Amino acid sequence: MNESEQRIEVIKEAETWLRTKYHHEAFVKGAGVDCAFLLICVYHKAIPSIIPWIDPRPYAMDWHLHQSEEKYLGWIKKYCKQVSNPQPGDIALFRFGRCVSHGAIVKEWPLVIHAIMPRAVEYSDASHGELKGRLHSFWTPWRDIP
Repeated sequence: MNESEQRIEVIKEAETWLRTKYHHEAFVKGAGVDCAFLLICVYHKAIPSIIPWIDPRPYAMDWHLHQSEEKYLGWIKKYCKQVSNPQPGDIALFRFGRCVSHGAIVKEWPLVIHAIMPRAVEYSDASHGELKGRLHSFWTPWRDIP
């Protein structure tokens, strides 16, 4: 599969998670998932040769409100490369609280797919609502891009 096909697979896999309820530290499609495990599950299933299975637990639900350590961003940096212009299948990171603490999969910027507390995995327009003004950066797991 080439990169374009992999990007399509990422979006298709992410869409299979739509309406899965938000549940902290969970990763069961149709039952519960949080934003970290949504990214892990989607990318590992769609492109396992690029993203291995990762288990970042344990992490407190409100860790980002009480400390400045960039835990979420640290995991992203380990497996992804920062980019300026997001493509479908890339990751958008958002700052809630004191540090980066939310990730979403770009479908067609600013449309993203994400697991948002307390609701579920859903589409959101990142230029409106709770994501507006919180964008931190964009990342891609396709690390060999120029």
